Amino acid sequence: MSQTKVLQSLHKRQSPLAQTERQLKILEEGIFSNGDAPKFGQKIQQSLGAPLKTTGLDILQVNLGYMCNQVCAHCHVDAGPDRKEIMTQETMEHCLKVMESSGVKTLDLTGGAPEMNPNFRWFVTQAKARGVNEIIVRSNLTIIVANKKYHDLPEFFAQHQVHVVSSMPHWTKEKTDRQRGSGVFEDSIKALKMLNDVGYGLTGSNLTLDLVYNPSGAFLPGDQEALCQDFKRRLDQSFNIKFNGLFALTNLPISRFLDYLIASDNYEDYMWTLVESFNPAAARAVMCLNTLSVSWDGYLFDCDFNQMLQMPINDARQHIAQYQNDLMEGRLIKISQHCYGCTAGAGSSCQGAVI
Repeated sequence: MSQTKVLQSLHKRQSPLAQTERQLKILEEGIFSNGDAPKFGQKIQQSLGAPLKTTGLDILQVNLGYMCNQVCAHCHVDAGPDRKEIMTQETMEHCLKVMESSGVKTLDLTGGAPEMNPNFRWFVTQAKARGVNEIIVRSNLTIIVANKKYHDLPEFFAQHQVHVVSSMPHWTKEKTDRQRGSGVFEDSIKALKMLNDVGYGLTGSNLTLDLVYNPSGAFLPGDQEALCQDFKRRLDQSFNIKFNGLFALTNLPISRFLDYLIASDNYEDYMWTLVESFNPAAARAVMCLNTLSVSWDGYLFDCDFNQMLQMPINDARQHIAQYQNDLMEGRLIKISQHCYGCTAGAGSSCQGAVI
Protein backbone atom coordinates (compact mmCIF):
# COMPACT_ATOMS: atom_id res chain seq x y z
CA MET A 1 0.00 0.00 0.00
CA SER A 2 1.34 3.49 -0.85
CA GLN A 3 2.30 6.04 1.82
CA THR A 4 -0.72 8.18 0.95
CA LYS A 5 -3.21 5.28 1.26
CA VAL A 6 -1.70 4.13 4.56
CA LEU A 7 -1.99 7.64 5.99
CA GLN A 8 -5.52 8.20 4.73
CA SER A 9 -6.55 4.95 6.39
CA LEU A 10 -4.91 5.90 9.68
CA HIS A 11 -6.46 9.35 9.82
CA LYS A 12 -10.00 8.15 9.16
CA ARG A 13 -9.93 6.39 12.51
CA GLN A 14 -9.51 9.42 14.79
CA SER A 15 -10.68 13.00 15.18
CA PRO A 16 -8.04 15.74 14.62
CA LEU A 17 -7.94 16.49 18.38
CA ALA A 18 -7.48 12.82 19.28
CA GLN A 19 -4.71 12.50 16.68
CA THR A 20 -2.89 15.53 18.12
CA GLU A 21 -3.14 14.29 21.72
CA ARG A 22 -1.92 10.84 20.69
CA GLN A 23 1.04 12.23 18.75
CA LEU A 24 2.12 14.60 21.51
CA LYS A 25 2.08 11.73 23.98
CA ILE A 26 4.23 9.61 21.64
CA LEU A 27 6.73 12.43 21.15
CA GLU A 28 6.93 13.38 24.82
CA GLU A 29 7.45 9.83 26.08
CA GLY A 30 10.58 9.33 23.97
CA ILE A 31 10.99 5.77 25.24
CA PHE A 32 12.91 3.49 22.88
CA SER A 33 14.28 -0.02 22.95
CA ASN A 34 17.89 1.20 23.06
CA GLY A 35 17.41 3.89 25.72
CA ASP A 36 15.42 7.03 26.32
CA ALA A 37 16.13 9.96 24.03
CA PRO A 38 17.27 13.13 25.82
CA LYS A 39 14.62 15.82 26.09
CA PHE A 40 15.07 18.58 23.54
CA GLY A 41 14.94 21.25 26.24
CA GLN A 42 17.78 19.57 28.14
CA LYS A 43 19.81 19.35 24.94
CA ILE A 44 19.33 23.06 24.29
CA GLN A 45 20.28 23.99 27.84
CA GLN A 46 23.42 21.84 27.73
CA SER A 47 24.50 23.08 24.31
CA LEU A 48 23.54 26.76 24.40
CA GLY A 49 23.49 27.42 28.13
CA ALA A 50 20.02 28.94 27.95
CA PRO A 51 16.53 28.04 26.71
CA LEU A 52 15.27 29.20 23.31
CA LYS A 53 13.72 32.67 23.42
CA THR A 54 12.31 34.94 20.73
CA THR A 55 14.51 37.75 19.43
CA GLY A 56 11.89 39.92 17.70
CA LEU A 57 9.36 39.67 14.90
CA ASP A 58 10.67 39.63 11.33
CA ILE A 59 8.29 37.19 9.63
CA LEU A 60 4.55 36.71 10.05
CA GLN A 61 3.67 33.27 8.74
CA VAL A 62 -0.05 32.91 8.10
CA ASN A 63 -1.85 29.65 7.38
CA LEU A 64 -4.79 30.51 5.12
CA GLY A 65 -6.46 27.13 5.54
CA TYR A 66 -6.02 23.39 5.33
CA MET A 67 -7.91 22.94 2.05
CA CYS A 68 -5.67 21.56 -0.69
CA ASN A 69 -6.06 19.84 -4.04
CA GLN A 70 -3.38 17.29 -3.04
CA VAL A 71 -2.90 14.73 -0.25
CA CYS A 72 0.87 14.44 0.23
CA ALA A 73 2.49 11.68 2.24
CA HIS A 74 4.77 13.95 4.28
CA CYS A 75 2.31 16.83 4.84
CA HIS A 76 2.55 18.09 8.42
CA VAL A 77 -0.71 20.04 8.01
CA ASP A 78 -2.83 17.01 7.07
CA ALA A 79 -4.15 19.11 4.20
CA GLY A 80 -6.51 17.78 1.55
CA PRO A 81 -9.63 18.42 -0.54
CA ASP A 82 -11.89 17.44 2.36
CA ARG A 83 -10.52 20.05 4.79
CA LYS A 84 -12.89 22.98 5.28
CA GLU A 85 -10.85 25.16 7.65
CA ILE A 86 -10.37 28.55 5.92
CA MET A 87 -9.14 31.88 7.30
CA THR A 88 -11.70 34.68 7.14
CA GLN A 89 -11.12 38.15 5.74
CA GLU A 90 -11.66 39.55 9.24
CA THR A 91 -8.73 37.53 10.59
CA MET A 92 -6.61 38.61 7.62
CA GLU A 93 -7.39 42.22 8.52
CA HIS A 94 -6.06 41.59 12.04
CA CYS A 95 -2.86 40.20 10.49
CA LEU A 96 -2.49 43.32 8.34
CA LYS A 97 -2.89 45.57 11.39
CA VAL A 98 -0.19 43.63 13.26
CA MET A 99 2.20 44.00 10.34
CA GLU A 100 1.54 47.74 10.21
CA SER A 101 1.98 48.26 13.95
CA SER A 102 5.05 46.04 14.31
CA GLY A 103 6.82 47.00 11.08
CA VAL A 104 7.05 43.41 9.88
CA LYS A 105 8.15 43.36 6.26
CA THR A 106 7.78 39.68 5.36
CA LEU A 107 4.44 37.91 5.02
CA ASP A 108 4.72 34.15 4.50
CA LEU A 109 1.50 32.54 3.22
CA THR A 110 0.98 28.82 3.72
CA GLY A 111 -1.80 26.23 3.60
CA GLY A 112 -2.97 23.68 2.44
CA ALA A 113 -2.96 25.44 -0.86
CA PRO A 114 -3.13 29.10 0.25
CA GLU A 115 -4.38 30.12 -3.20
CA MET A 116 -7.64 28.21 -2.56
CA ASN A 117 -8.70 30.68 0.12
CA PRO A 118 -11.35 32.86 -1.59
CA ASN A 119 -9.73 36.01 -0.10
CA PHE A 120 -6.17 35.08 -1.06
CA ARG A 121 -5.82 37.73 -3.79
CA TRP A 122 -7.40 40.41 -1.62
CA PHE A 123 -4.92 39.63 1.16
CA VAL A 124 -1.90 39.79 -1.14
CA THR A 125 -3.08 43.04 -2.72
CA GLN A 126 -3.77 44.64 0.67
CA ALA A 127 -0.43 43.54 2.12
CA LYS A 128 1.42 45.02 -0.84
CA ALA A 129 -0.55 48.27 -0.63
CA ARG A 130 0.26 48.59 3.09
CA GLY A 131 4.01 48.40 2.62
CA VAL A 132 4.91 44.74 3.13
CA ASN A 133 8.25 44.32 1.36
CA GLU A 134 8.21 40.59 0.73
CA ILE A 135 5.21 38.35 0.24
CA ILE A 136 5.97 34.64 0.06
CA VAL A 137 3.43 32.12 -1.20
CA ARG A 138 4.11 28.44 -0.62
CA SER A 139 2.53 26.84 -3.65
CA ASN A 140 2.15 23.16 -4.46
CA LEU A 141 2.37 24.16 -8.16
CA THR A 142 -0.43 21.85 -9.29
CA ILE A 143 -3.06 24.31 -8.07
CA ILE A 144 -2.04 26.59 -10.95
CA VAL A 145 -3.23 24.04 -13.52
CA ALA A 146 -5.95 22.38 -11.42
CA ASN A 147 -8.77 24.71 -12.45
CA LYS A 148 -9.24 27.52 -14.96
CA LYS A 149 -9.80 30.06 -12.18
CA TYR A 150 -6.19 29.55 -11.08
CA HIS A 151 -4.55 29.64 -14.52
CA ASP A 152 -3.74 33.34 -14.21
CA LEU A 153 -1.94 32.96 -10.87
CA PRO A 154 1.52 33.35 -12.46
CA GLU A 155 0.47 36.74 -13.85
CA PHE A 156 -1.03 37.73 -10.49
CA PHE A 157 2.13 36.68 -8.67
CA ALA A 158 4.29 38.64 -11.11
CA GLN A 159 2.11 41.75 -10.87
CA HIS A 160 2.59 41.86 -7.10
CA GLN A 161 6.18 40.55 -7.17
CA VAL A 162 5.27 37.62 -4.96
CA HIS A 163 8.14 35.33 -4.00
CA VAL A 164 6.98 31.88 -5.12
CA VAL A 165 8.24 28.89 -3.12
CA SER A 166 7.18 25.72 -4.90
CA SER A 167 7.02 22.12 -3.76
CA MET A 168 9.08 19.79 -5.98
CA PRO A 169 10.17 16.50 -4.38
CA HIS A 170 12.28 15.32 -7.31
CA TRP A 171 13.15 15.86 -10.94
CA THR A 172 11.68 12.47 -11.87
CA LYS A 173 8.03 11.51 -12.31
CA GLU A 174 8.28 8.28 -10.31
CA LYS A 175 9.65 9.80 -7.10
CA THR A 176 7.45 12.89 -7.24
CA ASP A 177 4.20 11.02 -7.83
CA ARG A 178 5.06 8.47 -5.15
CA GLN A 179 5.22 11.23 -2.53
CA ARG A 180 2.52 13.58 -3.81
CA GLY A 181 0.13 11.50 -5.91
CA SER A 182 -0.40 10.34 -9.49
CA GLY A 183 -0.09 13.07 -12.11
CA VAL A 184 1.51 15.62 -9.78
CA PHE A 185 4.84 15.63 -11.61
CA GLU A 186 3.38 16.45 -15.02
CA ASP A 187 1.17 19.20 -13.58
CA SER A 188 4.13 20.61 -11.65
CA ILE A 189 6.21 20.80 -14.82
CA LYS A 190 3.38 22.62 -16.60
CA ALA A 191 3.10 25.10 -13.74
CA LEU A 192 6.84 25.74 -13.62
CA LYS A 193 6.82 26.49 -17.36
CA MET A 194 3.94 28.92 -16.83
CA LEU A 195 5.93 30.67 -14.11
CA ASN A 196 9.01 30.82 -16.36
CA ASP A 197 6.87 32.28 -19.13
CA VAL A 198 6.09 35.37 -17.03
CA GLY A 199 9.70 35.77 -15.91
CA TYR A 200 10.02 33.75 -12.73
CA GLY A 201 13.41 32.16 -12.11
CA LEU A 202 15.06 33.73 -15.13
CA THR A 203 18.46 35.43 -15.11
CA GLY A 204 18.08 39.18 -14.65
CA SER A 205 14.49 38.92 -13.47
CA ASN A 206 13.33 40.29 -10.11
CA LEU A 207 10.73 37.49 -9.84
CA THR A 208 12.02 34.82 -7.47
CA LEU A 209 11.10 31.17 -7.86
CA ASP A 210 12.49 28.72 -5.32
CA LEU A 211 11.83 25.00 -5.05
CA VAL A 212 11.32 22.93 -1.91
CA TYR A 213 12.77 19.44 -1.50
CA ASN A 214 11.60 17.03 1.20
CA PRO A 215 13.15 13.55 1.50
CA SER A 216 10.77 10.81 0.42
CA GLY A 217 11.62 8.56 3.36
CA ALA A 218 12.93 8.37 6.91
CA PHE A 219 16.26 10.11 6.35
CA LEU A 220 17.73 13.61 6.43
CA PRO A 221 18.01 15.70 3.25
CA GLY A 222 21.34 15.83 1.48
CA ASP A 223 23.51 18.92 1.03
CA GLN A 224 21.23 21.76 -0.01
CA GLU A 225 23.59 23.38 -2.51
CA ALA A 226 24.43 20.06 -4.16
CA LEU A 227 20.74 19.22 -4.44
CA CYS A 228 20.06 22.65 -5.94
CA GLN A 229 22.67 22.15 -8.64
CA ASP A 230 21.36 18.67 -9.45
CA PHE A 231 17.79 19.97 -9.74
CA LYS A 232 18.89 22.89 -11.92
CA ARG A 233 20.84 20.67 -14.28
CA ARG A 234 18.16 17.98 -14.57
CA LEU A 235 15.16 20.31 -14.97
CA ASP A 236 17.03 22.47 -17.47
CA GLN A 237 18.21 19.53 -19.55
CA SER A 238 14.88 17.71 -19.58
CA PHE A 239 12.34 20.56 -19.63
CA ASN A 240 14.24 23.85 -20.08
CA ILE A 241 12.93 24.95 -16.68
CA LYS A 242 14.75 27.61 -14.66
CA PHE A 243 14.52 28.53 -10.98
CA ASN A 244 16.54 30.51 -8.45
CA GLY A 245 17.22 28.35 -5.42
CA LEU A 246 16.20 25.23 -3.56
CA PHE A 247 15.24 24.74 0.09
CA ALA A 248 16.06 21.32 1.55
CA LEU A 249 13.65 20.64 4.42
CA THR A 250 13.76 17.93 7.05
CA ASN A 251 10.51 16.01 7.50
CA LEU A 252 9.44 16.57 11.09
CA PRO A 253 7.94 13.61 12.99
CA ILE A 254 4.40 14.94 13.29
CA SER A 255 1.02 14.46 11.60
CA ARG A 256 0.97 12.18 8.54
CA PHE A 257 4.72 11.65 8.55
CA LEU A 258 4.75 10.54 12.18
CA ASP A 259 1.91 8.11 11.51
CA TYR A 260 3.81 6.73 8.55
CA LEU A 261 7.02 6.35 10.58
CA ILE A 262 5.11 4.34 13.16
CA ALA A 263 3.21 2.24 10.61
CA SER A 264 6.44 1.41 8.75
CA ASP A 265 8.46 0.71 11.93
CA ASN A 266 10.84 3.59 11.21
CA TYR A 267 9.91 5.89 14.09
CA GLU A 268 12.58 4.87 16.58
CA ASP A 269 15.43 4.88 14.05
CA TYR A 270 14.35 8.22 12.61
CA MET A 271 14.10 9.89 16.01
CA TRP A 272 17.57 8.69 16.94
CA THR A 273 18.87 10.02 13.61
CA LEU A 274 17.49 13.44 14.52
CA VAL A 275 18.80 13.31 18.09
CA GLU A 276 22.28 12.17 17.10
CA SER A 277 22.46 14.80 14.33
CA PHE A 278 21.69 17.68 16.72
CA ASN A 279 23.75 20.74 15.74
CA PRO A 280 24.14 23.63 18.22
CA ALA A 281 24.86 26.04 15.36
CA ALA A 282 21.52 25.15 13.77
CA ALA A 283 19.78 25.58 17.13
CA ARG A 284 21.06 29.17 17.30
CA ALA A 285 19.38 29.98 13.97
CA VAL A 286 16.01 28.26 14.16
CA MET A 287 13.15 30.10 12.50
CA CYS A 288 10.97 30.36 15.60
CA LEU A 289 13.35 32.95 17.06
CA ASN A 290 11.98 35.67 14.76
CA THR A 291 8.81 34.22 13.27
CA LEU A 292 5.24 34.12 14.51
CA SER A 293 2.82 31.55 13.11
CA VAL A 294 -0.88 32.37 12.77
CA SER A 295 -3.36 29.51 12.41
CA TRP A 296 -6.30 29.61 10.00
CA ASP A 297 -8.57 30.72 12.87
CA GLY A 298 -6.16 33.43 14.04
CA TYR A 299 -4.40 31.84 17.02
CA LEU A 300 -0.69 32.31 17.65
CA PHE A 301 2.07 29.69 17.67
CA ASP A 302 5.86 29.69 17.61
CA CYS A 303 5.84 27.73 14.35
CA ASP A 304 3.42 25.88 12.12
CA PHE A 305 4.67 22.54 13.48
CA ASN A 306 3.59 23.60 16.97
CA GLN A 307 0.35 24.75 15.38
CA MET A 308 -0.35 21.24 14.13
CA LEU A 309 0.40 19.82 17.60
CA GLN A 310 -1.83 22.45 19.26
CA MET A 311 1.05 23.93 21.28
CA PRO A 312 0.14 27.65 21.49
CA ILE A 313 2.51 30.35 22.69
CA ASN A 314 2.62 30.93 26.44
CA ASP A 315 0.48 27.80 27.01
CA ALA A 316 -2.57 29.88 26.14
CA ARG A 317 -4.75 30.30 23.06
CA GLN A 318 -3.94 33.90 22.23
CA HIS A 319 -5.58 35.43 19.15
CA ILE A 320 -3.96 37.73 16.60
CA ALA A 321 -6.59 40.32 17.57
CA GLN A 322 -4.92 40.59 21.00
CA TYR A 323 -1.36 40.86 19.68
CA GLN A 324 1.00 43.22 21.53
CA ASN A 325 4.34 44.29 20.06
CA ASP A 326 6.30 43.12 23.11
CA LEU A 327 5.13 39.55 22.56
CA MET A 328 8.24 38.65 20.53
CA GLU A 329 10.79 40.15 22.90
CA GLY A 330 12.44 37.37 24.89
CA ARG A 331 9.43 35.05 25.15
CA LEU A 332 10.18 31.41 25.91
CA ILE A 333 9.56 29.25 22.85
CA LYS A 334 7.38 26.16 23.26
CA ILE A 335 9.32 23.00 22.44
CA SER A 336 8.96 19.23 22.28
CA GLN A 337 10.85 16.30 20.76
CA HIS A 338 9.80 17.16 17.19
CA CYS A 339 12.07 20.23 17.45
CA TYR A 340 15.07 17.95 16.91
CA GLY A 341 14.05 18.00 13.24
CA CYS A 342 14.84 21.71 12.92
CA THR A 343 18.26 21.37 14.57
CA ALA A 344 19.57 18.22 12.86
CA GLY A 345 22.53 18.47 10.50
CA ALA A 346 22.50 21.76 8.61
CA GLY A 347 19.22 22.65 10.29
CA SER A 348 15.83 23.16 8.70
CA SER A 349 13.51 26.12 8.45
CA CYS A 350 10.90 27.27 5.97
CA GLN A 351 13.84 28.86 4.11
CA GLY A 352 15.73 25.57 4.02
CA ALA A 353 19.04 24.84 5.73
CA VAL A 354 19.97 27.41 8.38
CA ILE A 355 23.76 26.98 8.30
